[in-house]
Amino acid sequence: MNSELLTKQFAKMGSRIQLEERTFGYEVDVGEDKSGEYFVIRANPDSFDVNVVNLAPEDRHLILMVQDKFNPVADKFKFLCGHDERHWFAAALPSRHGISNVREAKEALKPQPAHDSQRKHQVKRKKRNKRKNEGFIRQGEWFFIPEPFTPPNANWIFKNEPIVRGRGGKPHLVEELYREGGTAVYVNRRFPNGLTEGEYQAYRHQHPKSKETFTRTLANPKVYARGKVRHPDHATIRLSGWHRVEPNTENEARGFEHLRFID
Repeated sequence: MNSELLTKQFAKMGSRIQLEERTFGYEVDVGEDKSGEYFVIRANPDSFDVNVVNLAPEDRHLILMVQDKFNPVADKFKFLCGHDERHWFAAALPSRHGISNVREAKEALKPQPAHDSQRKHQVKRKKRNKRKNEGFIRQGEWFFIPEPFTPPNANWIFKNEPIVRGRGGKPHLVEELYREGGTAVYVNRRFPNGLTEGEYQAYRHQHPKSKETFTRTLANPKVYARGKVRHPDHATIRLSGWHRVEPNTENEARGFEHLRFID
């Protein structure tokens, strides 16, 4: 790692960076001290090349690329590092996209329904990466996409319901939420992504004396939201009418497991 160059490049978008050596693998993190937030990259410099491949200082974003020195034909892991509303963040970019700049990175992080909606509403290119346009409203990693919908059963509308990615993080609190479809799973801190019914029963059979508690919920349902959506790190948004709820595509990235900072 060229620490001097990386420090200068991150400084151009207004952030600090701390480089730490580790024996195996690498991590991209966001830390905080009395001076505020800063990026942390932990990697073995003998094993990994770490470079900034595109910088948009006026937008306070850049693309960071990590590549295994011993396997140059392997996928290059790319991360969008930048500032969103109140905080710095790092997001793993999907490997299936040939991403070369910040604009393409932001497009790659949009779920397909958001792309469909911005085409349907003919959103102009200069407005496509705003947090609110005719095609969607974004809060952090969540996209809220206007879609005609009438809940089949009003009794199934949840009030002040949290939504959060499976691996944890601060929940986004939705004033009204409706879920339909999906697969039943059992979750707790050890299994944040959930166990299917069969996996759960097998786990109970293998650990009959375990006192662990699980919550039964749905994996991959269709989710709709209406009203206010709150989060401590983001401005409150207001959804007029029902909106389809979709996370960004970060979980499709092979570099997802190397992130430590969670929104």
